[in-house]
Amino acid sequence: MSEVVLVTTSSFCASDARPRETLSAAGYTVVENPHKRKLTEDEVGALLAKHRPVGMIAGVEPLTGRVIEGAAAHLKAISRCGVGLDSVDLEAARRAGIPVLSTPEAPSPAVAELTIALILNVLRRVAEADRAVRAGQWKPLPGRLLGARKVGVVGMGRIGSKVAALAAAFGAQVFACDREDVAIPVGVKRLAFEEMLPLVDVLTLHVPIDPQTKHLLDARRLALLPRGAVVINASRGGLIDEAALGDALRSGALGGAGLDVFEDEPYKGPLKDLPQVVLTAHMGSAAEECRTRMEREAAENLVATLSRARKP
Repeated sequence: MSEVVLVTTSSFCASDARPRETLSAAGYTVVENPHKRKLTEDEVGALLAKHRPVGMIAGVEPLTGRVIEGAAAHLKAISRCGVGLDSVDLEAARRAGIPVLSTPEAPSPAVAELTIALILNVLRRVAEADRAVRAGQWKPLPGRLLGARKVGVVGMGRIGSKVAALAAAFGAQVFACDREDVAIPVGVKRLAFEEMLPLVDVLTLHVPIDPQTKHLLDARRLALLPRGAVVINASRGGLIDEAALGDALRSGALGGAGLDVFEDEPYKGPLKDLPQVVLTAHMGSAAEECRTRMEREAAENLVATLSRARKP
């Protein structure tokens, strides 16, 4: 019987069969996520125990120390379909000798474009207007121009840099901050995080989630933003204190928010009841071209790594 590769992403090969063919051509039996959604810790642990794969193409399910230790006897590599590795206990993987791979370039254009879409949607009140027209109300809603705004970009990696460039192309004045000494594009002004907050009309987050960035935007920092500011998060759930964000929106201190990621997903919380909030279902990388590239790279990375592991 051939060795197994477990695919836990929820929509593998939905638009392109080549990643599955790459795995099959290398001699692996492909077992896919039977739930077709983000797996819980117990569910992914059960699938790893049942199928005992040598490799795994992972989504954003929690690959905790417990999960990795339980699979260490047979799992030889994890290939993330995406850029972030915060869902993987990297120290546990290191102890188990399991390489963890990712596809950092592929998602960047799609996430950057969705970020701009969320900004425009909130500023021009597109979702509100759509709901009104469908309810039989014909009332143009006044909005605001992105080109007239000051935009703060937190995190100047691959995605943040693209967002900064796109916002600047609309005519926005762009500020940026990063905890690393990374290059800042020409025309973008670097500021410290809390120095930036009182100056920007739109704040968009593009940093990983870790103990330092958990609730990066808490009640105190949200209060530093100008009245009517807009907050965008298409990076990782947990960067914003969602309860504090709801309070600021309901009070009118903030003018709106666009969120693609949440602390608990699928999201069912009170922000969905606020008309000035645009919510999407963690779909930043879910553009056909991006998804195809990510899945191909994830499959190729896994096959190459497992091939090296087979060699004496």
